Amino acid sequence: MFGHRCDSDAGERRFMRSPFDFDHGRHGGRHRHFGRWMRGRILDSGDLRFIILNLVADKPRHGYEIIKAIEDQLGGIYSPSPGVVYPNLTLLEEMGYINVTPVGNKKEYGITPEGSAYLKANKADADAAMARLSEASSAYGSGPAPEIIRAMQNLRMALTVRVGKGSLSADQVRSITAVLDRAASDIERI
Repeated sequence: MFGHRCDSDAGERRFMRSPFDFDHGRHGGRHRHFGRWMRGRILDSGDLRFIILNLVADKPRHGYEIIKAIEDQLGGIYSPSPGVVYPNLTLLEEMGYINVTPVGNKKEYGITPEGSAYLKANKADADAAMARLSEASSAYGSGPAPEIIRAMQNLRMALTVRVGKGSLSADQVRSITAVLDRAASDIERI
């Protein structure tokens, strides 16, 4: 099972180290989709600015809240990296479209009247960006719940740690195998 081949939609072959591995994209965020490889960008260039403006127009938010809101809207399959979000926030601030309010040791970002006017003047582009976000969520957001992914990663880590402690006796191998087989059987019955 480990080291199995995954054939992508485009016929390209890549290898996954385990069924718990995810494809991490190089487009300013992490792409995850259990069971298949994702190719390309989730969002087009410039979409992120419109999405950020829409989010802060709803309510002022911290940078981390913006990242989490996008990740949540996409069901966890994409999370824009801070290295992409914060430069966009700085650019939007320099353009006068958002303002920054210090709240404790964090910054809270809100839309300015100029930002609202910009969104209104570019409604078609802003709506298209939000539609792409919704489309990506529909296309890829049907993967397992984040709790399931976390539990799978916990299982993988527990196995890795246990195997890393040294050789297993025949009884230990049978016990671990029985636990895993029971879990698989129970999951299939759900």
